[in-house]
Amino acid sequence: MRTIDVSEITKNIKEMCIEANHFLSEDMEKVLDRAAEQEESPLGRQILEQLQENRKIAGEDMIPICQDTGMAVIFLEAGQEVHFVGGDLEAAVNEGVRQGYQEGFLRKSVVKDPIQRENTGDNTPAVLHCRIVPGDQVKITVAPKGFGSENMSRVFMLKPADGIEGVKNAILTAVKDAGPNACPPMVVGVGIGGTFEKCALMAKHALTRPVDQRSETPYVREMEEELLAKINASGIGPGGLGGSVTALAVNIETYPTHIAGLPVAVNICCHVNRHSTREL
Repeated sequence: MRTIDVSEITKNIKEMCIEANHFLSEDMEKVLDRAAEQEESPLGRQILEQLQENRKIAGEDMIPICQDTGMAVIFLEAGQEVHFVGGDLEAAVNEGVRQGYQEGFLRKSVVKDPIQRENTGDNTPAVLHCRIVPGDQVKITVAPKGFGSENMSRVFMLKPADGIEGVKNAILTAVKDAGPNACPPMVVGVGIGGTFEKCALMAKHALTRPVDQRSETPYVREMEEELLAKINASGIGPGGLGGSVTALAVNIETYPTHIAGLPVAVNICCHVNRHSTREL
């Protein structure tokens, strides 16, 4: 049994909130650089070059990459041999978010009640997803999610008879309807299977997978590549102003489902696709 004080969770999440909002992950940097080289539209290429400059300024001057510093989404995988001490785990997570957004001077965008709309003032609470896994390690992924792209999310409860073509059409429909509102070039996270809520969670989690890694399942990998090509042929382009780079990646996760259903969720993320991962 390994003991971890929850103050370590707080400390790391604080640092990760600041890190994710100021620096892109290495895979996102590479794919954006490649997109700027491949973009066929002069205007699209200009937009991508501006995004590169924005990224450089953000890192050098410690200014958030985007003014919408998002609602903090936390994926936490705790090994079953870990014993947390020193307080409540969820409270420690939220304290890390509070400290990160306060000390990092990040915009506070969370309201206490969805109807009354009073700002909480510290960007808490976070949205926390926990899993118990084998081992004695703790893996934390912090993914601040801006709502320009979040608002473009979709869930489709398809019929099994719709099959793989129905799934592809649903994903393409979601991207087409999002258009420029998701701040393209985008990363498209997809969850297929499970239940209503499970497919949405998979779509969100799919966004944290490195964009240069394809699915290990052959038919899923083929679908990711086919959909990426079709989305980029849509002409939406960087900033929604036309071009050949509308999406940087399509990441798909699947899960077993009921004989009577075929749930599909699409969670789109803007070009920054912020996330930071650490193992303790």
